Amino acid sequence: MIEKGNRLSIRKQCELLGISRSNYYFIGATIDKDEYALLEEIDRLYLERPFYGSRRMTQALKRKGLSVGRDRVRRLMRILGIKAIYPQKQRLSIGNKEHKIYPYLLNSINIDRPNKAWAADITYIPLKKGFMYLVAIIDLYSRFVISWKLSNTMDTDFCVEVLNEALSIAIPEYFNTDQGSQFTSVRFTEILKSRGIKISMDGKGRMLDNIFIERFWRSLKYEEVYLKHYEKVSECKEGITEYMKFYNYKRVHQSLSYRVPSEVYQGHGSFLDNKRDALNSAA
Repeated sequence: MIEKGNRLSIRKQCELLGISRSNYYFIGATIDKDEYALLEEIDRLYLERPFYGSRRMTQALKRKGLSVGRDRVRRLMRILGIKAIYPQKQRLSIGNKEHKIYPYLLNSINIDRPNKAWAADITYIPLKKGFMYLVAIIDLYSRFVISWKLSNTMDTDFCVEVLNEALSIAIPEYFNTDQGSQFTSVRFTEILKSRGIKISMDGKGRMLDNIFIERFWRSLKYEEVYLKHYEKVSECKEGITEYMKFYNYKRVHQSLSYRVPSEVYQGHGSFLDNKRDALNSAA
């Protein structure tokens, strides 16, 4: 849909279509079949055993009959952006020492209603050629995904965009993230402070601080991503869009008394129906 000879600049056309210029210029790196299968297996093992470092991961892969050395496993874990939670929590987003780090606040509050506390995180989505990254914001009371966005880079821009979209729907009292540079950046934190939102950040080595969104990533990958094996960015966007609709409006949760997240979120009169189409089509 973007025309190089159009009187509008590439930047303006991207803005009108709601995509970043980095996505327009994106060319995936070629990954052979064996490498892709190994990356996927490492990710599966990590979802089950996030305390595995490269040594344990190598041995676990060997027990599955895979011939692989620790150097290769270390390299692939670096590509995926994952580390053992000891002594550090796994983080795709890398911290910036110059940014202010806020204390973890959620252990001292009772999350008893929608929009009391939200959480945000980033995960990687594998493609046959390259990767995409997904940021999502989730309401911790209802498990409702407020907003989300895909990008081929882990920059601050796409995190700010998804935050602004979420805040057009509601304003939480608390907002929790990890200590990644995207979330500790002045651009991101100033938006939260300007709305009077209390900022909370996970402590290093604290696996359970953001457990609900970690569980959401696990559901997304096992119920959608690993079943589809996306080849193209367009397939990835379409598949995740459909899964978000399913997760929010059809997937029952035992912890929610077998209700779906939208029922719990809407049931407290906090959801704006006229925003539903916008958050479902976010990408």
